[in-house]
Amino acid sequence: MAADYPELYLQGLRLFNDEEFFESHEVLEELWTETQDERRKFYQGLIQAAVALLHFGNENLGGAKKVYLSSRKYLEAYQPEYEGLDVSGFLQAMHHCFAELLENQDLYPAGVVLRDDRIPKVRIPGE
Repeated sequence: MAADYPELYLQGLRLFNDEEFFESHEVLEELWTETQDERRKFYQGLIQAAVALLHFGNENLGGAKKVYLSSRKYLEAYQPEYEGLDVSGFLQAMHHCFAELLENQDLYPAGVVLRDDRIPKVRIPGE
């Protein structure tokens, strides 16, 4: 049930699905700030996933790659599922989205664009 999860978490995921990555990051950061338990690093991974996509969409490819890799490090420990989120599936979808950028070995990659058809969506817990 959605009531089992913090409203800011659900709101952040909804904004993520709406591709409102800046707003998603803001809402999740508010949640992260007030969280003092094991969920804190999970939320940090989601925040960084949103920021990575924001950078990617704004063609800050070096920043996108760096933050994406950091996000993965945080989220991998929460597989396969955590807080109602299919973390393994999300990480696969993020990897698919970032694959072309990850394959580019240039320090400052150019010419790689965020493809709309590869932007991950998450299932909102309880909805």
